Amino acid sequence: MITARVFSDKKFAVLGLARSGMAVVESLLASGAQVTAWDRQDGPRKKLEGRAQIADPMEIDLDGYFGVVMSPGVPLNTHPLAAKAREAGVPLIGDIELFAMARAELPSHKVVGITGTNGKSTTTALVHHLLSEAGVAARMGGNIGLPILGSEPLPEGGVYVLELSSYQIDLTHTLACDAAALTNITPDHLDRYEGFADYAFSKGRLFAMQEDDQFAVFGCEDDPTRTVQKVEAARRPDGRAICLTTVQLARFQKDWPSLQGPHNLQNAGIAAALTRELGLTDKQILSGLASFKGLPHRMELLGTFGGVTIINDSKATNPASTAPALAAFPPNPKPRIHWICGGLPKEDNLDDCAPYFGNVAAAYTIGEAGPMFGEILRPHMKVEDCELLFEATTRALAAAKPGEVVMLSPACASFDQFRDYELRSKIFRDIVSQLTGEKLTTSGFAARSAA
Repeated sequence: MITARVFSDKKFAVLGLARSGMAVVESLLASGAQVTAWDRQDGPRKKLEGRAQIADPMEIDLDGYFGVVMSPGVPLNTHPLAAKAREAGVPLIGDIELFAMARAELPSHKVVGITGTNGKSTTTALVHHLLSEAGVAARMGGNIGLPILGSEPLPEGGVYVLELSSYQIDLTHTLACDAAALTNITPDHLDRYEGFADYAFSKGRLFAMQEDDQFAVFGCEDDPTRTVQKVEAARRPDGRAICLTTVQLARFQKDWPSLQGPHNLQNAGIAAALTRELGLTDKQILSGLASFKGLPHRMELLGTFGGVTIINDSKATNPASTAPALAAFPPNPKPRIHWICGGLPKEDNLDDCAPYFGNVAAAYTIGEAGPMFGEILRPHMKVEDCELLFEATTRALAAAKPGEVVMLSPACASFDQFRDYELRSKIFRDIVSQLTGEKLTTSGFAARSAA
């Protein structure tokens, strides 16, 4: 794990003992810190008995504490501990801020930070893949992969590649990324902010923490992202805060099986810009783009059955993240997407998806959003009201013809029927496996054993 002398003899309160929270406690204890830890569940608390003080931070005096470490899942705008810590003058921080504080004691390294409403997971995994394929020691963390403090420090010359949500950025104050990226900013998570402007400001803080000579690249396809880029370009030398251009890269996209569609061209372009800044050659970048296998749950190619391509895009939890998925499969020559959509809606419209309705052969609506989506979509395409994912998948597979696509891209959160988008993804994979008779893994259909 990552430890640091800077934490020694300091007092920390840690709220939330899931994976990242537990990694925080273990790192702080190993560094000689005094830790008060709390979680609503008994199990995590019992693991720390005798090694940390077990107490609810709401019930202790925070005087003398160096920081209150909160899980990104704790809403800062409503949780009483946030207000209590502010009144006590104790900083609210997260595991990424602790990592930033420990950096001075780690072997010489670089940090890449990637944020944005959509595309950040793919871009983060892609940067990690490009570096690894080029022989650079790299570790993926933050909002993806293993908790950053729970892994061993990289050797000298290594690169930490961090996916950073707005929630994590809110708890980070001193992380100066050597290279950083903003994919886009569209409405999301607005229950945690006063409004869209505050959400956009949260994303922009990642770049405000950088030094003037550090590198940043921006998607620049939406007004909020362009605004952040202009602010950063005004304070940095030319070429250190750039808008992405993909004109030269686009001609190679046909060679990247897992990076199809305009959204993935942007993801690839941002990853290329970041890794070029870190010293990779164009040859290394193009080779890595071609060998990238994609991520589970995000435009995940499950395989083909009877000539029908099956795509698992369960991580598309809002219309803006579903729109690129619909754009990735244009008519050939007729509309060919059988679109499974619905769940717990974050918006009362599908405006972001509307430009690509012409790519959809039929929609199969599920969940709480089903009736609303049906009303929106019927003027543009055939719609089947299914309510449940099993029914929608069954109907879509039965209707799809060779050359067409069955795609789960819900444009909604999962919480009306599933614990999270990952469970929705697993259930979809299991349903497809049951209906096709194929054994699925997270990377696609397993090979047939014989015949």
